[in-house]
Amino acid sequence: MAYSKILLPGIFVWICVSLSFSLLGLIPIVKDYFNLQTLIVMMLIVLYAIIGASFHYKNSSKMHGLTLGLIMSVTALSLDVLITVPLVEIPNGRTYQNFFASPVLWLLACINSITVYSYWSVKIKAKKHSF
Repeated sequence: MAYSKILLPGIFVWICVSLSFSLLGLIPIVKDYFNLQTLIVMMLIVLYAIIGASFHYKNSSKMHGLTLGLIMSVTALSLDVLITVPLVEIPNGRTYQNFFASPVLWLLACINSITVYSYWSVKIKAKKHSF
């Protein structure tokens, strides 16, 4: 299996979540309310995860949903290590430790993985057992 097909959904989720936080930071009503931004992104990540999973399973992949969800989350976290923290967090006076100690980050990763697993359970696994 091509690595790009496995990594692309995670890259997609990372881009969408990063853009969501960036755009929400520009909206006057929500820019000063991190908890509100987080709530909005938590809802959006469900959509992003479903889109990423549907892209992956479009060509009838046999990968377990939890495995794909974890790979997507690890891919996004890796991009955070390589891009988000050095280019966004550190210039704003935060550190790797601040970023990765945030429960929001880990909650988003869990929501992503659970959503992909749920998508797989409903759309992929159910289809296999319907014969």
